[in-house]
Parts: sequence; C-alpha cells; structure tokens
Amino acid sequence: MALSSGASGRNAGTAGQVIPRPDGVASCGWGYLTVMNRAQHVSLSGSLRSELSGVEVLGPVDPDAMITATVVLRRRAELSVADLAAPLSPGDLAGRFGAAPEELERVRTVLADAGLTVTEAHAGSRRVAVRGPARVMAAVFGTELNRVRGAGSAEFAARSGGLHVPAEIGDFVVAVLGLDERPQARAQFRLHTEAAGQGYRPDEVGSLYGFPAGTDGRGRTVAVIELGGGYRPQDLKNYFAGLQIPEPKVTAAGVDGAHNAPSGDPNSADGEVALDIEVIGALAPGAAQIVYFAPNTDQGFLDAVSTAVHASPTPVAVSISWGQSEDQWTAQARTAMDQAFADAAALGVTVCTASGDNGSADGQKDGAQHVDFPASSPHALACGGTRLEGKPPATITAEKVWNTSGGGSTGGGVSDAFPVPDFQKTAGVPVRAGAGKPGRGVPDVAGDADPATGYRILVDGQHAVVGGTSAVAPLWAALLSRLAQHTGHGFGLVHSKLYAAAAAGKAQPGFRDITEGNNGAYSAASGWDACTGLGAPDGAALQRILGGAKA
Repeated sequence: MALSSGASGRNAGTAGQVIPRPDGVASCGWGYLTVMNRAQHVSLSGSLRSELSGVEVLGPVDPDAMITATVVLRRRAELSVADLAAPLSPGDLAGRFGAAPEELERVRTVLADAGLTVTEAHAGSRRVAVRGPARVMAAVFGTELNRVRGAGSAEFAARSGGLHVPAEIGDFVVAVLGLDERPQARAQFRLHTEAAGQGYRPDEVGSLYGFPAGTDGRGRTVAVIELGGGYRPQDLKNYFAGLQIPEPKVTAAGVDGAHNAPSGDPNSADGEVALDIEVIGALAPGAAQIVYFAPNTDQGFLDAVSTAVHASPTPVAVSISWGQSEDQWTAQARTAMDQAFADAAALGVTVCTASGDNGSADGQKDGAQHVDFPASSPHALACGGTRLEGKPPATITAEKVWNTSGGGSTGGGVSDAFPVPDFQKTAGVPVRAGAGKPGRGVPDVAGDADPATGYRILVDGQHAVVGGTSAVAPLWAALLSRLAQHTGHGFGLVHSKLYAAAAAGKAQPGFRDITEGNNGAYSAASGWDACTGLGAPDGAALQRILGGAKA
C-alpha cells in the first residue's frame, strides 16, 4: 500500500494506462500507473494515511472498478466566523468564502483532462466530485489502492502513505477523500434493555433541564447525520403515539449512495438512528428533521455534513453522534470537516457533536489522552455526558460526571490538533494531561448520558434504554431549535455567548455546574472542566442569555 518508486513509474503513459510490474502483474498504484511525470505532481499536505493493522491485504483494487472521490478546494478568502456581524446567506458565503470561480474551473479542467469525469462542483462548499476507474484515480492522485479484509469479514479499499495532485492545481486543493473506505467513525451510544436502567422519557429530561415553555421548535429544521443503520416509520408512529406527542416530520436523505436501511438489530447503528430521531422529536416535535444517511468513511461523513449545511431550508442545528479519536483522522480530513463546520456557523447553523463514550483516552491503547473528532473542532458544540438523577418534571436530586465501570464514560480532554480558541481563553482549559500541551478543550456543554439513567426509546420494534454522549448532541440540537423559535433566529457559533462570562473556577450562567466525578485523567470542578464543559443546560436561563423577542 506504500508508494512505489520503481523506474516504470517514471515512464510516459496516457491517462489510465496500466504499465506492468516487472513480475507481470498489473498494480493499481502510483509506481505503475502514469498520467504525468512525478515531477508534475506535488504532495498533498495532511494526506498521510497509516497502514491498517489487523487486516488481510487481498491484492490491488480492480483497475476498472469505478471510484468517486471528493476534492475539496481552498477558500477564496479566509473566514473568521467571530468577525461576522450577522449570519450570511448561502449566496454570500459562496461569493465571499467559497471556491474562487477560476480555481474551481481550473480543477475541473485538469481533472477532466487527466481522464476523470467531473460529476458535481459546488462553489459554496468548495467540493468537486470526480468519478473514474481505479487505475486513473490511483495515477492522478499518486497512490496505490488495495482491497483489504477487516473485522467481521468486511472488505474495502484502502491506501497508505500520502497523496499527490497535479502541480497545476496543487495550491488549490485542501483534501482528496474517497480513495480509502476504512470505517471512519463509531456511534457514541450505549444500549440497555429497558429493565436495565431507570430511564426517562426524553421530554422528561427536557423538563428537568428547564427547556423553555411555549416552544416546540416549530418552523425550524434540524439535520441529523447518520453513517449507518436506519429507522422504521412504524416505530416512530408507535413511539410518539405512546408519548402522546405529535409525530414530527422526519425525512430520510441519501448521500453518496447510502440510504435509510434498518437492519432489524437494535444493537446496530439502528439504535443510534432511533435515539437521535426520538430524542429530537420528543423534545422539539415541531421541528422538521432531515436525516442524512452516508457511508461510514471520511468522504461520506464530510459529504453528509456539507450537504446538510448547504441545504435549503438552512437548518438551525446539525446533530452528530458519530466520531473517532483525533489521531485516527488524516489532517486533511480534519481540516475539511472543520471548514465545513465553519461554513455552518457562518450560515447561522450550530453543529452539536458527541464528545465520545470512552473516557479521557477515547478508547485508544497507547497510554496517551485523546479527544474525539469532530467534537474537537473549534466550530463544533462538543457535548459531554452526566449521570442525571431526578424526579420529573422539575426536581433534580443529583448530577455528576458519567463514568461507570465497564459501562462507558464521557469523552473529554484537550485537543492535540486544534489550539485554544478565543472563546475558551479565559475558561481555565488545562494543558493536555501527560503531554503538557495547550489546546482546544472538550466538551463545551453536557447532559444526561449514563445508560442507567438514559432515554427510553423504541428501535426495531423493541423498547430499550439508551445512553451515551450520542443522546446529548440531539438533546442540545432540540434545545437550540426551541430557543431559535423564541428568538426568531439561529445561533451559529453560539460559543461566544455561552462562554461570555467564563473564568477559571467560576460557574457559568445558563448552566448547572457539575463538580463531582472524573473521566479518567480529568476531574470535574467548578466552572469549565474537561468532563462536562460548562455544565448541563438550564433552559430558562439560556433563553434569557441568548435573548431576543419571541418570533
């Protein structure tokens, strides 16, 4: 899977021509496929992919297999969301901070001339979709593509090493995604049988947190990102009828060939999908939901987010309950996703992301502390987890950091990829435990996540209690849709208001300060901490802080 350096790779060849290896075997790789001389390619920064461990390499990808890749371009001007006086329209975003028309056209031309078909180009999200045989893709982007067999006998295409792009467009390209199909993210949910935990109806959790009365998200849209699984409409009908809550409008949208595909197994990604839809629907039944299903790859994840953010109508929030440790992402994929989140913020959209369910190490076994991405993006509202005990509708008896032996723990810590953002500079974010390096602190906010005090849902015809920070992202997305109904507008990068009075060791208005518990390397304390961020929501107080006249 590493880049080859054989002499045959320097031979002249036409686009997509297969040049045999010395042993007579055709390889789908840079060393043996030539579109142009290597001197006419430049390395793509941040594209380095590690070798996969624990997989069986089956051999080169079929040279004639068709592949679709997403090429992400740079902005025509730098975007600082904090400097915007008001949210932008999609047209303004594209015109001021999208891809420059001449650069977009140059990329289209160069890739088409190299033998690829440009199937879509979107100036606002700066994405160009290209399609072509594997032999051409490998040559154009300077890599080798192999089929591998991973866990569960799943087969997929993978690459290692870095990518290269034609020098003519080297300055324009930020990322090339789609040449590696390894699973990129995991769902952050924990499912118990209904008898295994106390469990609350989602609307009871909203009541305990003081979600503002007289609002239900009406007139707002919430986008939900799913990288697998599906839902059954009859489950939703039965679930909301049981709650005696109007059934919300839920629409499934497919991205990159994926679609709503329930497996019938509540422990599969179906559990995540049901949790997201039912939490949002129970807390904000007036909000329309669009559920974007995409392949679980870095390309699928980015394309789903970009599609959701640039959709019409513009959503008030995007709920994401999928993620993976920062170090399991390529730098180019992190950059492209963070830029997509910045687009969202500029359009007035708040991206709510789960902070992970595997404590301060995020499930990694290298002895270091890690945070989950995309929660660590400074343009995401990272959502951590608590254990909530109370008596609905209004009495909370105890709340602490979610951390149960063998049952998961809230993710949180300090980013190794993103610096401390301006909104956190007075919040007392510590250096990264064990490394002594400063960085973006995760999470920003929190909510009930312990499966033992989790959410009663219906999935694949079965009742269950589900927890995990997966539940907290839709909780906050629903809250923001209700607050947006009250104010008449979305909040985009809401962090500046949430952190407005932040000071180390000081409880922040608008939140229930969580001061008990830990997630491994970090402990809860008054004010912001790396377990629960600023704390769990006080809905009525947040309504006052975010202000605005009722729409």
